[in-house]
Amino acid sequence: MSAPTLLNVGFDNAIALERVIAVVSADPSPIKRLREAASRHQKLIDATNGRRTRTVIVTDSDHIVLSSLQPETVVQRVLELKGG
Repeated sequence: MSAPTLLNVGFDNAIALERVIAVVSADPSPIKRLREAASRHQKLIDATNGRRTRTVIVTDSDHIVLSSLQPETVVQRVLELKGG
Protein backbone atom coordinates (compact mmCIF):
# COMPACT_ATOMS: atom_id res chain seq x y z
CA MET A 1 0.00 0.00 0.00
CA SER A 2 1.43 3.37 -0.99
CA ALA A 3 1.69 6.36 1.32
CA PRO A 4 -1.13 8.90 1.01
CA THR A 5 -0.54 12.17 -0.81
CA LEU A 6 -0.72 14.92 1.79
CA LEU A 7 -2.32 18.32 1.17
CA ASN A 8 -0.75 21.19 3.13
CA VAL A 9 -3.57 23.20 4.72
CA GLY A 10 -1.28 25.71 6.43
CA PHE A 11 1.02 25.93 9.45
CA ASP A 12 2.62 22.53 8.78
CA ASN A 13 -0.77 20.81 8.93
CA ALA A 14 -1.68 18.31 6.24
CA ILE A 15 -4.59 16.06 5.32
CA ALA A 16 -4.85 13.07 2.98
CA LEU A 17 -5.70 14.42 -0.48
CA GLU A 18 -7.65 11.28 -1.36
CA ARG A 19 -10.13 12.00 1.47
CA VAL A 20 -11.03 15.54 0.31
CA ILE A 21 -14.54 15.94 -1.12
CA ALA A 22 -14.95 19.74 -1.15
CA VAL A 23 -13.04 22.96 -0.58
CA VAL A 24 -15.37 25.87 0.19
CA SER A 25 -15.31 29.41 1.53
CA ALA A 26 -16.06 29.65 5.24
CA ASP A 27 -18.41 32.65 4.96
CA PRO A 28 -21.79 31.35 3.68
CA SER A 29 -24.41 30.56 6.34
CA PRO A 30 -24.88 26.90 5.28
CA ILE A 31 -21.15 26.34 5.78
CA LYS A 32 -21.30 27.93 9.23
CA ARG A 33 -24.11 25.51 10.13
CA LEU A 34 -22.03 22.63 8.78
CA ARG A 35 -19.15 23.70 11.06
CA GLU A 36 -21.46 23.84 14.08
CA ALA A 37 -22.85 20.37 13.34
CA ALA A 38 -19.34 18.94 12.94
CA SER A 39 -18.34 20.47 16.26
CA ARG A 40 -21.35 18.90 18.01
CA HIS A 41 -20.45 15.49 16.55
CA GLN A 42 -16.74 15.88 17.38
CA LYS A 43 -15.81 15.82 13.69
CA LEU A 44 -14.27 19.32 13.54
CA ILE A 45 -10.53 19.72 12.98
CA ASP A 46 -9.17 23.24 13.48
CA ALA A 47 -5.92 23.75 11.54
CA THR A 48 -6.00 27.57 11.72
CA ASN A 49 -3.53 28.03 14.60
CA GLY A 50 -5.83 30.69 16.03
CA ARG A 51 -6.16 32.65 12.82
CA ARG A 52 -9.37 33.55 11.00
CA THR A 53 -11.00 30.62 9.21
CA ARG A 54 -11.17 31.28 5.47
CA THR A 55 -11.58 27.79 4.07
CA VAL A 56 -13.62 24.75 5.10
CA ILE A 57 -12.54 21.36 3.75
CA VAL A 58 -15.04 18.50 3.75
CA THR A 59 -13.71 14.93 3.84
CA ASP A 60 -15.28 11.60 2.94
CA SER A 61 -15.33 10.64 6.64
CA ASP A 62 -17.62 13.62 7.39
CA HIS A 63 -14.79 15.45 9.12
CA ILE A 64 -14.62 19.21 8.61
CA VAL A 65 -11.15 20.76 8.46
CA LEU A 66 -10.77 24.51 9.04
CA SER A 67 -7.90 26.35 7.35
CA SER A 68 -6.79 29.97 7.44
CA LEU A 69 -5.61 29.78 3.82
CA GLN A 70 -7.70 31.33 1.06
CA PRO A 71 -9.91 28.78 -0.76
CA GLU A 72 -8.13 29.61 -4.03
CA THR A 73 -4.78 28.70 -2.44
CA VAL A 74 -6.05 25.33 -1.23
CA VAL A 75 -7.63 24.55 -4.62
CA GLN A 76 -4.36 25.47 -6.38
CA ARG A 77 -2.45 23.09 -4.09
CA VAL A 78 -4.94 20.31 -4.83
CA LEU A 79 -4.52 20.86 -8.57
CA GLU A 80 -0.73 20.86 -8.28
CA LEU A 81 -0.77 17.58 -6.36
CA LYS A 82 -3.13 15.97 -8.86
CA GLY A 83 -0.93 17.06 -11.74
CA GLY A 84 -3.46 19.48 -13.18
